[in-house]
Amino acid sequence: MTDLDLSAEPVELTAALVDIPSVSGEEQHIADAVERALREQAPHLEVVRSGQAVLARTNLGRGSRVVLAGHLDTVPINDNLPVRRTGSGADEVLHGCGTVDMKGGDAVMLHLAGKLTEPRHDLTFVFYDCEEVAAEHNGLNRIERELPDWLAGDLAIVGEPSNATIEAGCQGTLRVEIRTTGTRAHTARAWMGENAIHAAEPILRRLLDYTPRNPVIDGLQYREGLQAVRIEGGVAGNVVPDSCVVAVNHRFAPDKSLAEAEAHVREIFDGFEVTVVDASGGALPGLSSPAAAELVAAAGGEPVAKLGWTDVARFAARGLPAVNFGPGAPTLAHTQQENVAASDIRHCADVLTRFLS
Repeated sequence: MTDLDLSAEPVELTAALVDIPSVSGEEQHIADAVERALREQAPHLEVVRSGQAVLARTNLGRGSRVVLAGHLDTVPINDNLPVRRTGSGADEVLHGCGTVDMKGGDAVMLHLAGKLTEPRHDLTFVFYDCEEVAAEHNGLNRIERELPDWLAGDLAIVGEPSNATIEAGCQGTLRVEIRTTGTRAHTARAWMGENAIHAAEPILRRLLDYTPRNPVIDGLQYREGLQAVRIEGGVAGNVVPDSCVVAVNHRFAPDKSLAEAEAHVREIFDGFEVTVVDASGGALPGLSSPAAAELVAAAGGEPVAKLGWTDVARFAARGLPAVNFGPGAPTLAHTQQENVAASDIRHCADVLTRFLS
C-alpha cells in the first residue's frame, strides 16, 4: 500500500506518483492511493470513485467552477522506473516513465487539492484512467455517461505537458483511407493487369501540392497539415497488385468543424474512394472567457496554440473553455528518456495557486 502526502512539495508528490506503476488498464494501485489521500487528508472535498478514476470537488457556492483534469495512466514502462533524480535545487530533474505524461501535472493537482481549502472558484479535480489507449477506453467517456455533472464548470485546465506554458484549445484530427483498385496479373505478363499502387500516384501528387492553412485564432497561430501516414498494397513479389490503400491524417485548426474538415478532405481527393476511420474535433482557445483571462494574467507570458489533440476538446464540446497547462516538454512524452524539470512543476503549482487562491 502506497501513501501519498498531500502536504508534500509537488516535486516530491511527482516522484511518489511516478514510483507507482500505472500502465493503461493497470491503474488500480495509483487510483487507490489517490482516493485514500483525498478522503483522509482533504475533508473539505467531496470524493467519488468511478472505476479506476477518482473525482473530488469543493461545494462552496462560488460563482464559478474550474475543472482540473489529469490522467493517471502511462504508456508501457521502458526500463525507466523507479524515478531517478539528477541535479539539485533549481536544476533538479526527475527522470522516469510518467514524469512528463503526466504525473507532474497530477502532482500539481493533488498539491492544490490538499492546499486550497478556500479557493476563489469552486474546484473539481478529475484523475482518470486509460487516456493512453484507444479513445473508446478513455475514462472520461464513462464519467460523462455516469457522472456528467462532475464535468461541468466555467473553465477546464488539463495538466498535459505544455512546457509550463498555457496552450489554448487544440487542433482537430481526421484520419481517412483512400483506396485504389486494379486487376491482378503475373508480373511476367504485367500488361494483362492494372496496378493499383501505380494508380495511387495522383493521391500522393495532391498531397505534395497541398498548401495548408495557418489561421490566427484569438491571436494564436495554428498550423494545419495533410500527410500520408501509411500505404499498403501488394500480395506477392510476382503479382500486379489489385488494391492499394493510402492512409492520410488531416490536422485542422479549431475554427473548422469536423464536418467541414471531412468535406475539405473529400474535395482534395475528389474522384477517389475516401473512408473516414477516426475523427475528433478541435477546441477553440476560449481565452476571452473571464476565468481563462484570469488564468492567463496569473501565468504571465504569452499563451500559444496547442498544435496536437488533447482531452481539452472533450471539455470544449461540453461548452467549457479549455487549456492545457502542465510541466514538461511534450516531445519527451512516451520516450525512454522522459524527464521533467522540478522548476516546471513548481512554476505550474505557483501559477495555479495564484489563480485559484
